[in-house]
Amino acid sequence: MTTAVIRYRTRPEAAEENQRLVENVFAELESTAPPGLRYSSFRLTDGVTFVHVVDGEGLAELPAFREFQRDLGTRLAADLVRDDATLLGSYATATATTAQG
Repeated sequence: MTTAVIRYRTRPEAAEENQRLVENVFAELESTAPPGLRYSSFRLTDGVTFVHVVDGEGLAELPAFREFQRDLGTRLAADLVRDDATLLGSYATATATTAQG
C-alpha cells in the first residue's frame, strides 16, 4: 500500500486558518471513522510549513476535507509537493497536542 506525503508552506497570515481547517478534518474523521484510513498532519516549528501523511482511501470524500482544499491555493506561499512513500515501519505513532501560547 502506498502512502502519500504532502508538504507545503502557507503565507504567514494564512497559517492559523489552515490549521483550523485541518482541525475540522480531524473532527470529522473522529465522528465518521472511515475504515482503513490513516491520516496525520503536522505543523513544523517555522509555523508556516505543514506536512500531511495519508494512507488509505476516503479522505477526499469528507466535506471538511473538501472545505480545506477549496481555497488552499490562496493560502499557499509556494507550490505543494506530493510524494508517494512506502511505510517501512511505525512505532507508537504521534498523538495530537494543542500548543498553548
